[in-house]
Amino acid sequence: MTSSFHFRPMVLMASSLALLAGCTSSPRTPAPVEDRTTMGRSSTPTATPAAEAPKPLPGSENAGKPGYYTVQRGDTLTRIGLDNGQGWRDLARWNNLTNPDLIEVGQVLRVSPPGGAVETSGVVVRPIASSGPSSSVTTQDNAGNKEPTKESASKPNANANAQAMQFIWPSQGKLISKFDANNKGIEIAGKKGDPVLAAESGKVAYVGESLRGYGKLILIKHNGYLTAYGHNDKFSVKEDQLVTKGQKIAEMGNTDADAYKLKFEIRDTAGKALNPVTLLPQR
Repeated sequence: MTSSFHFRPMVLMASSLALLAGCTSSPRTPAPVEDRTTMGRSSTPTATPAAEAPKPLPGSENAGKPGYYTVQRGDTLTRIGLDNGQGWRDLARWNNLTNPDLIEVGQVLRVSPPGGAVETSGVVVRPIASSGPSSSVTTQDNAGNKEPTKESASKPNANANAQAMQFIWPSQGKLISKFDANNKGIEIAGKKGDPVLAAESGKVAYVGESLRGYGKLILIKHNGYLTAYGHNDKFSVKEDQLVTKGQKIAEMGNTDADAYKLKFEIRDTAGKALNPVTLLPQR
């Protein structure tokens, strides 16, 4: 009885050791990893959808054509108008811009009147009086019949609107900066509050200070020209207002400038800057 009692625990212990030895000697196989990203889907890779082609910008079909301009980084409608001899309101109308502050780089804008029409300022321009004789006189023949007789008639100038412009100096101060390759206008010295006058009759195309280098600026559109008046202190006119030659439009200031002075420019309808001195009376 005694020997049997001691043998059974030893048998149980030996069995346990055998099981432990079997567990440690057999390599452990890892559980399979389940890929849930393809569960319920075909194993065939799907094609990536092609990206949509970007929509062309407004007016892109007119890029490079005469009378059109491609918007560059930093442009504003006012700047584009000044550089092309037009008012920003005209540009907005020609290009159907509901918000003139929203233009995109690469967008192509019409910068000349549609159909080649000549935009007028709404002001009747006085033609230059002819210094020669009238174009025709009337004589009588022996029968008393009146017949027109042509004499040295003056031929009309093809550029009548431009010829009719008779600009005056917009300020009586001293000329301190001349027109050159780097300066698109002239500068006239003065003191704060000096009157700034419209150099010719026209329609106010812009009043504001959104263009760097001009301060408080006024643009006036004439028949064939655009005049610019910069660095003002106070405005005396508003946009779309008709003004007459010699009318006070502002007071001289030093906005965006190092002294009290007037920055004056004349542009043609293509935006080309002209030397104002050649179009102003000598003094």
